Amino acid sequence: MIKNIRVLLVDDHMLVLDGLQARLELEGNIDIIATASNGLDALEKAKEAQPDLVLMDVSMPILNGLEATKRFKAEQPNVKILMLSMHNDKEYILSLIQSGANGYVLKDVSSEELVQAINTVCQGGTYFSSGASDSLFSLAASPKQSDDLTKREVAVLKALAAGLSNKEIGQSLNISVRTVETHRQNIKNKLDIHTSAGLIKYALANQLIE
Repeated sequence: MIKNIRVLLVDDHMLVLDGLQARLELEGNIDIIATASNGLDALEKAKEAQPDLVLMDVSMPILNGLEATKRFKAEQPNVKILMLSMHNDKEYILSLIQSGANGYVLKDVSSEELVQAINTVCQGGTYFSSGASDSLFSLAASPKQSDDLTKREVAVLKALAAGLSNKEIGQSLNISVRTVETHRQNIKNKLDIHTSAGLIKYALANQLIE
């Protein structure tokens, strides 16, 4: 039996929390186990509640989402972090990725897309809503290829950085999910990078995406 996704909601606006909770509780595979009003409160509640995923606003008092994400990754590294914000600035989003966030969703997305993002992140993928992806992950016209990676591995890395799941990558490259997983592991081994956020940072630093 597949267990439900345990979600901790974090936002300093009670109406937003209530709306998110009411919508997500309609999903059969999502349990809202706790809510918090700032990053510090979230860290404390997560220790007891043990969520699979924290859905967290960025702009909050006491401890904002960016700093809270850094602490989550240091203190509770197994917890997935999905950020929620109105900001769509490239550098702003990049700073969240560098903090260790597993995904970033703009507040104007549909509830269906938010559910998709939660499921994708909890399955080990990264997710960026279309607006954020357009801002951060537009492919370069002439991408520079790393000497350490094959052409196919570069293609897989680009797709990973754009937030595609293994299944979506396989469909776009016409290869099996198992082959995608093999390429993904080879990329991690070659680069000695073992997190999705780290792979995105590498892709940006090496001009594989812009």
